[in-house]
Amino acid sequence: MCFKIRGFLMIKDSRVFKKWPVEYRWVDPESSKSTLSAYFSSSTTVPSYKVNSALLSEDTKSRNSSIFQAMRRNSSKCARYVLAHSVGRCLLYPGSVCLLNKVSLSLLVHGRRHLMEDFHGKRAKLIARDGNEIDTMFVDRRRKKTPENRGMRLVICCEGNGSFYEVGCTFTPLKAGYSILGWNHPGFARSTGKPYPQQDINAMDVVLQYAVCRLHFMLPDIVIYGYSLGCYTATWAAMAYPELGGLVLDAPFDSLIPLAMKVLGENLRGLVWRTVIEHFNLNVAEMLRQYQGPVLLIRRTLDEVTSTEFDPKTSLPVARTNRANNLLLQLLHSRYPNIIDGEEEAVYFWLSADSFPVETLIYRHFYKVDEKWCFQVLENYKASLGSDCSFPWKVGEDLMSSQKQELALFLAKKHLKNVEATHGSNLPSELFDLPWKL
Repeated sequence: MCFKIRGFLMIKDSRVFKKWPVEYRWVDPESSKSTLSAYFSSSTTVPSYKVNSALLSEDTKSRNSSIFQAMRRNSSKCARYVLAHSVGRCLLYPGSVCLLNKVSLSLLVHGRRHLMEDFHGKRAKLIARDGNEIDTMFVDRRRKKTPENRGMRLVICCEGNGSFYEVGCTFTPLKAGYSILGWNHPGFARSTGKPYPQQDINAMDVVLQYAVCRLHFMLPDIVIYGYSLGCYTATWAAMAYPELGGLVLDAPFDSLIPLAMKVLGENLRGLVWRTVIEHFNLNVAEMLRQYQGPVLLIRRTLDEVTSTEFDPKTSLPVARTNRANNLLLQLLHSRYPNIIDGEEEAVYFWLSADSFPVETLIYRHFYKVDEKWCFQVLENYKASLGSDCSFPWKVGEDLMSSQKQELALFLAKKHLKNVEATHGSNLPSELFDLPWKL
């Protein structure tokens, strides 16, 4: 059997997947449809450029000026479109470009064979709402008995902009004992299409439907694990499917704009800002604020990609400039406004620690965080809410500043985990945790 699988996979890879039977097609449930419509209408609408009607009634000079300005704006819009759909896409999603792709076909085939033979993985072709074919891999651990029954939870893995399920972050929860479902972005490996935000969302949507309708996992038993650029689709899934059991974001960012500015420079600020807003509006923080479930952010302290400044002496990333910090603050602001408002500096001071001993020193000795007291305050408040525990919470209104600082740091530590690692390496399985839930 293994020989047949090995021989089958070694045939030309593109022809194999093209002939692979379709396992599941996207269905248009009303809830999903309304969520998608609301999201696209509010966050991805490209602003229209119209000539003000008042100008048309003025003299010839004014009319000519207005027409010239309109032509200039529209030409700029076209230039941004060309930039986004050529260089922009290649820079943002290098895994979809053969010349920039560092992962060879043989390595992908080997990784896929490893998943299928050693972990009994099931490869499946899904058809997204836009017709793209999405290549997925499912490893079922539900029958494997473990003390924590980790296999009963499904971790759906959203890869970064240059990684694939065959060699990427799927192996982190897989080796930790969870059932996993990996998928490749449109245009990556054997998934068809091109990796634009809307096509990525369409792929994530059909993957989730497949997990529930065909693999028979309940939404509360599903955790979404997003790595790097995969945090965008992971967060969208949490926003669109609020009953999900949790969200883990590894090497996350709040918005693409500051990271794009870092790469392309200040001279192109206007062009970069407008291009990102119109074509690559990866608004992770905005979507995350709408999710009510458990969240864990994994901040890589040596992350050279999500940090915007570097120490001139050591060339190491400055922890205080990691965009995971901003994402954490926005999340806590949306959930615990009375605790976080005015106490951001205490959280930033803790986030600026460049080592675990310094982090501990700030947390336990400088601010003297009493975790038992913090937990008790939050638990008592939750109990007072009854069945409706939705955020934002009003807890902290009557507390002193020092008490708010304790609670702010306690919540920051519960929602963010520091890992001493650079951006490109897979997270070790022993460092993978599920989000904290009160």
